[in-house]
Amino acid sequence: IFALMNVSHSRILNIIGTVYVDAIRGVPLIVLAFFIYFGVPQAFKMMGFTSFRLPALQAGTIALAMNCGAYMAEIFRAGIESIDKGQMEASRSLGLTYGTSMKCVILPQAFKVMIPSIINQFIITLKDTSILSVIGYPELTNMGRTIAGNTFLSLQTWAIVGVMYMIVIVSLSKAAKRIERKIKIEDSEGKPRKRHRDQ
Repeated sequence: IFALMNVSHSRILNIIGTVYVDAIRGVPLIVLAFFIYFGVPQAFKMMGFTSFRLPALQAGTIALAMNCGAYMAEIFRAGIESIDKGQMEASRSLGLTYGTSMKCVILPQAFKVMIPSIINQFIITLKDTSILSVIGYPELTNMGRTIAGNTFLSLQTWAIVGVMYMIVIVSLSKAAKRIERKIKIEDSEGKPRKRHRDQ
């Protein structure tokens, strides 16, 4: 949504999208998580909602979604702008509306370009979940810290946690490279071959 706002012809929507993306990307994830987990409940209590609480799972998920959404918006914006402007002009000249042209012509082509970057951003977000262990977010690092504290087997526990992260992230990285190669092959096969004149 914010990516479409960034490429919108509406100045107001463009400003809103740009401000959101720049603001969220300019704030470290841990600060955003603290603000949502501690700051938002305090703001509600100041307004009289004394019983309002925000569990760590919900606060962490909101912080991750906002952080990831800002970076994804930039990925989508770059993907959309990578498509030749002539595509939109041709669609509009055929009588299609801006929304239909974006949905049926621009986005399908842009999505192919964006897939590797989307997977890479997912990998970054997955690693960023470890930061949220500071607010008690129930993820792998937090569980590892709990196990290490209960068993005093820090070396073994953190080695296992590291291996588990590595398996997931390496698998996703391999998938991203495979998809990228497949897209390049499909694009090369779709291009018309040059005919050489007989000498």
